[in-house]
Amino acid sequence: MHYPEFEFLSSQPSQVAQNCYAFGIFQNNGTSADTAHLVHEPFYHDMIAPLIKESKFTAKQGEMATANCFHTVGKVILIGLGKQEAINDESIRQAAAMVYSACIKLHSPSVIVDFTTLRTDKMHLKAFSEGILLAAYVDERFKSQQDTKTTYLKKVYFLNSISDDSTIELAKKIVRGVNLAKDLVNAPANHVTPSTLAETAIGLAQRHHFDINILEKEDCQRLGMGAYLSVTQGSSAPPKFIHLSYKPKSFDTRSRFQKIALIGKGVTFDAGGLNLKIGNSQIELMKYDMAGAAAVLGTADVIGAIQPNKEIHFIVAATENMINGNATKPGDIVTASNGKTIEIDNTDAEGRLTLADALVYAERLGVDAIVDLATLTGAMVVALGTRMAGIFGSDQPLVNSLMAAAPRTGEKIWQMPLEDGYFEYMHSIIADMCNAGKKPGGGSITAALFLKQFVKKTAWAHLDIAGTVWTEKAWAYHHAGATGFGVRLLVDWILNS
Repeated sequence: MHYPEFEFLSSQPSQVAQNCYAFGIFQNNGTSADTAHLVHEPFYHDMIAPLIKESKFTAKQGEMATANCFHTVGKVILIGLGKQEAINDESIRQAAAMVYSACIKLHSPSVIVDFTTLRTDKMHLKAFSEGILLAAYVDERFKSQQDTKTTYLKKVYFLNSISDDSTIELAKKIVRGVNLAKDLVNAPANHVTPSTLAETAIGLAQRHHFDINILEKEDCQRLGMGAYLSVTQGSSAPPKFIHLSYKPKSFDTRSRFQKIALIGKGVTFDAGGLNLKIGNSQIELMKYDMAGAAAVLGTADVIGAIQPNKEIHFIVAATENMINGNATKPGDIVTASNGKTIEIDNTDAEGRLTLADALVYAERLGVDAIVDLATLTGAMVVALGTRMAGIFGSDQPLVNSLMAAAPRTGEKIWQMPLEDGYFEYMHSIIADMCNAGKKPGGGSITAALFLKQFVKKTAWAHLDIAGTVWTEKAWAYHHAGATGFGVRLLVDWILNS
């Protein structure tokens, strides 16, 4: 990875032809750029004012203008921030990504950043740093020849900004966790298997001194995890039930959620089982069906680095969903670790089976809250598209606290109804329930209701992230491929709930 370093400047550097300046500019109440704070810049009249006029720059949010003048000040980037009253962490994060992109196009290895909002707002400084670092992510692990032509941004100088190295360090730790999640999701299924996830967890435990317990198939059998193990039957790759735990030196007694369990769906490849994925099912992308697990492990990396005063358990029931002579058949009945019997009417509704036993396991830890993340249903993509996840929950304060983190991180979530009446759609004649709804529509709701059967009393929230973990096209600070969705949301929630 080519990550830039950050430095704070208290005064204007000497004018060198290769300097690159980036200015964040608010919009006046009308439709013009507010440049009052720039008129004293030594090159305002020669460079900035003509650029604004020629490009018709109005400073609306997301607008950008650039100029390259080798014989005077060098390069100038103007970023529109929109109306000042509408500025937030996410718009700053996206503005930073625009600065990074412009520097790459201008072949500038460094940039001097002057955003008035960074002079007093620590959270905006954090968001800007995140935006730069997220935009810098490149994954060339599986290419025979790496890009040697691109000029990467190596240095970001903050001019007249609030000076806070700890804020920059926090941003670095968070982005490192996000990029771990991206690396896991981007890698193909022949490189990331259940054993790979277990090895990643072991590495995190060693780095951060976590407690770790990897349950093998025989261990899961002794615990009666029939739902989870039913998914593993068709794969030659051994299942790995991963439990990492971080325990603080002291607790935050002000928080209701002092002990937390995070569960990530960890199906490293989903062929659909005997209900094989066909047609437009995107079977070639089912490597990302472990994106919930990737988010949980990425979050673990951040938590280990920042060490908050809450106890956090990271749980992944890792497996593949494949086909062989031992594969679970439609119509089979399995028993979960809480004694519930499940008729498997669709082997492609497998994620909820792995999560069922993980939820039972998590509740037995005596935690205050359980949050699971899963690429669970295509119905969620239909409902909310690819830039927003759905959240369901049995405890409204828990749901509210997670939703409060979304605007700060830009990882959007929308509360969905947990309509108990829909559970009848999973009625089974011969078992306690089926694993999929028998009526069309409401697939995300019935999936959430299925999960609800495996949590008795603990506050629980379920995030269906099916649409948000992968993007075919680059946007904002996301490159095409894995987005690392969920890491920043969970970290923010843990720090602020």
